[in-house]
Amino acid sequence: MIKFIKVCLRGGQMPPILYYIKPSPPCRAILLLGRILELEFDLKQVNIMEKEHMKPEFLNMNPQHCLPTINDSGLVLWESRAILAYLVAAYGKDDSLYPADIRTRALIDQRLQFDLGTLYQRTTDFFWPTIFMGAPLDETKKAKLAEALYWLDTILKGRTFLATDNFTIADLSLTVTVSQIEVLGFQMGPYPRVRAWLQKCKDYLEPYGYDEINQTGADILAEMYFSKLQKTGN
Repeated sequence: MIKFIKVCLRGGQMPPILYYIKPSPPCRAILLLGRILELEFDLKQVNIMEKEHMKPEFLNMNPQHCLPTINDSGLVLWESRAILAYLVAAYGKDDSLYPADIRTRALIDQRLQFDLGTLYQRTTDFFWPTIFMGAPLDETKKAKLAEALYWLDTILKGRTFLATDNFTIADLSLTVTVSQIEVLGFQMGPYPRVRAWLQKCKDYLEPYGYDEINQTGADILAEMYFSKLQKTGN
């Protein structure tokens, strides 16, 4: 069971409502941040198999009907990386996870955009058709994913973390993506900096429920993937 320690909310307001599904990598990033911030969410699991995300009440809130979605006292946000930045600004005890320094923040934003538009996108392009539709793997998409991991490995040259000397929301978002790639059996040997960085991030997140939240969710998708993979003959 996912539990959160309650942070003192502004003016006694209700905790943010988080609409989510456990296996989703973007949802897992938000859940982990909740632990780091000691923030209690009002958790609402959405049964996408029953098309709960397509019901009028959800569409009125989020016409894009994607998860995660939060409602913080009337402020509705989706897209996990935007939610990460908002939650740190709203509930962080300091700015270490998303520093106010404009140059450092620019690096973090760039890494987040790289995750959203490149690495996570190429991960879903390669793996998701097999996981959710039983399609054969596409080797051209595998090469694209390998290229993105090479870029990430290059970004990490001379760095302990992705944007500054400490763990930030850029590391959080990309940890969830890269750990999912790893669990799905992608060959990580060619990327030594990524592997070293990933282990540091796992160690950082371990006290915040890494195994309970992230590993468990990643394993659910991996089980679906390897089951479908056997059927495709890959």
